[in-house]
Formats: sequence, structure tokens, C-alpha cells
Amino acid sequence: MTYEFTPEGLARQAEVKEFMDKYIYPNEEEYYRQYHEGGDHSYPPILDDLKAEARKRGLWNLFLPHLREGDPGTKLSNVDYAPISEELGKVGFASEVLNCNAPDTGNMEVLNLYGNEQIRNEWLKPLLNGEIRSAFAMTEPAVASSDATNISLQITRDGDEYVLNGRKWFTSGIMADRCKVMIVMGKTDPTALRHKQQSMIVVPKDTPGVTVERSLTVFGNEERGGHGQVLFENVRVPADHLLGEEGSGFAISQARLGPGRIHHCMRTIGVAERALELMCQRALNRSAFGSLVAQKGLIQDWIAESRVEIDMAREYVLRTAHLMDTVGNRAAATEISGIKVAVPRMALKVIDRAIQVHGAMGVTQDTPLALMWAHIRTLRIADGPDEVHKMTIARRELKKYDPNFKMTPA
Repeated sequence: MTYEFTPEGLARQAEVKEFMDKYIYPNEEEYYRQYHEGGDHSYPPILDDLKAEARKRGLWNLFLPHLREGDPGTKLSNVDYAPISEELGKVGFASEVLNCNAPDTGNMEVLNLYGNEQIRNEWLKPLLNGEIRSAFAMTEPAVASSDATNISLQITRDGDEYVLNGRKWFTSGIMADRCKVMIVMGKTDPTALRHKQQSMIVVPKDTPGVTVERSLTVFGNEERGGHGQVLFENVRVPADHLLGEEGSGFAISQARLGPGRIHHCMRTIGVAERALELMCQRALNRSAFGSLVAQKGLIQDWIAESRVEIDMAREYVLRTAHLMDTVGNRAAATEISGIKVAVPRMALKVIDRAIQVHGAMGVTQDTPLALMWAHIRTLRIADGPDEVHKMTIARRELKKYDPNFKMTPA
């Protein structure tokens, strides 16, 4: 399958790489110094300087370029965006500098597609300008959220308002002071068809009845912005804060998660590339048992396997991006599920090898490898666990041979 980068895509890719070399890598150490001085969920001031540089160069909202200020007529393809996202994935905070970070990217797409004019003015515009952050509240502690139809938070109509009651967790980004709004998925009609019971609604973080109970760590790490557990007790929001129609929440969630999944995979290719780079540099600078680590046959095997695995995964992602561009997200659903399984598994292998080559240093804060591993390991669960994606792939494969195949006995 052939795919081509557009002239604008090639230009943007070069600009982003230059920006990374000139501004991101030289300031990586300073970013983490400021963050650790500020404490958990703090906002390192250097981000404002870096964001200003990015905006000055037009490197802003590249994931949703048809909404860029002063340039409404252009649109990067998914294929064009893939190498950009890969570059950003090499440094944890780089996506935020270009306003291309999750969960804001998916939330902005949803607000743009399903929000009314008031919602777009009040929440989408400041998100596009990078003035605030947002959160996405879907996962719940009391149910198996890998099946989104299990969602139990209640959204009940009461006159001109909806009333929310329930609890969410892994509401990423909610702990940050800059987070001002959530998109919440809940159940509006338990009696409707299974995939028509859910709805999505916009809830300002400071709405009475919203309580952020705690932040959940990831392998003991407190990520900036956190993964909050949030209680909703008689939370009232105007009825016009509903996104789309009642009962469209499941469909919106699938529309949101498809592009989000490929963005995760694009960034993960970058994480794996960075890990391979660190592995090679370490192997070339350490000696053991009379020779460089790089001269050991086993280490060369790890490096070669990593190179092959990364390149194979990248081609899979680009093929999926091409399908999304040409036949649409729905037609590319099998491939989206496929990369969601394959790419994090690949990256974890590469990162693990890099950690091993670094020895004890690899599990400390002196390299980004330990945090890389912790973050990428979550991607085997986030946005649908591997097992659900593989079930989806298998079902579609079986239906090629038996269109009447059912997942459960009759």
C-alpha cells in the first residue's frame, strides 16, 4: 500500500524536528528541575516560553490544523501528522508545548464536532489557545470499563438541567490547576438499547457537587495532572451542555477514541526510537569484561531486533493512518485495534532492553527510561485493553468466513 506525505506535511515535519533540536532537548533538564521544585501537578514556567516559540512558528494544534488561527484552509493528513507525533513522543512534555497533548486533543475534537456554539466559545476556544486544560471522565472503579456499555454514572434530566450522580477514576489531568472542564460519559436511559443508553456532557470542574477525591499513581509515579478519582453528587449542569443527542455517548466515545488511539501509537514509536538511541549511546560509552558493551553479540542482537521491530511498527501505523485518510476511521477499525495492541508491546520490549543496557541507572530518575516504561505499560490498558482489541480483531476476521458469527452462544 502506497502513501505519500504532502508538501505541507513534509515542511511541518522538518519544522517540528528543528524545533525539538533547538528548544525541547536543550530545555529538557530545566523542565524537570522546575517541575520537581514546584511539586506534584505543578506547571513549570518554562512551558510558557516554549509555547510562545511554538505559536510564533505556527507549530500549534497540528493535530487539528483546520482550526488553526489565520490558516483555516489547510489540513494535514493522518499520514502527515504521524512523523510529527513521533517526534513529539520522544520527550514527554513536547506534545503539550505544541498544544497536541492528550486528553485535550480528543476533547477538542469532540467539542468541535458535537458542542453547540456556546460550548465551543466557552471551552473549545480557550483549549485551542492553550489557556486551560481539560479532562475526560469515562472509566469507573465499580464496573469493568473495558466494556463501555457498563458505565453506571447517572445523568438524569430535570427540567432545563441534567443531574449527575456517580464516581469516575483515571480522569487524566483533573489534578492540574489549569484543568477547568471535563467531558463526562454517563447513562441517560438504562432502558434503551445497549449502545443507546449513554450520553456525554460538558461539566465545568468547579461545578458544585464535583469532588476530586484523590490522584491515582501509575507504578508509584505521580504523573503531572494526575489520574483523578472524581465523585459526582447531584451535580447540576444546563441541558445545553449535552454533546450531541441523548443516547449518542457510546458512538461519540468510539469516534473520539479512534484518532486518540493512533495518536498514542504515533507518539509511542517516538518513545521507542528515543529508547533505542539511549541504548546505543550507553553501549558505546561503557566497557565490561575487556570490551565495549556495544561489541557484545547479545547487545548487538538487541539493537538489531529493536531497529527491525520499530520500523515494522511504524509501517503498520502509517498504513493505518493511510486507511483513515482514504476510507475513514470506521473502515480502518481493525487496523486501529491492531496497532493499539502491537505498538505498545513493541515499545515495552525496546525500553526493557535499554534499561538492561543501562544497568541500575536505567531504573532511576537519571534517565527517562523508567518513566517511559511506566507510561507505555498503561497503554496496554488505556483506551481499551489488549484483550478487547484482540477480541474485536478476531470477531471481524471470523466474520469473513461466517457473516452470522456471534460472540456469545445463541
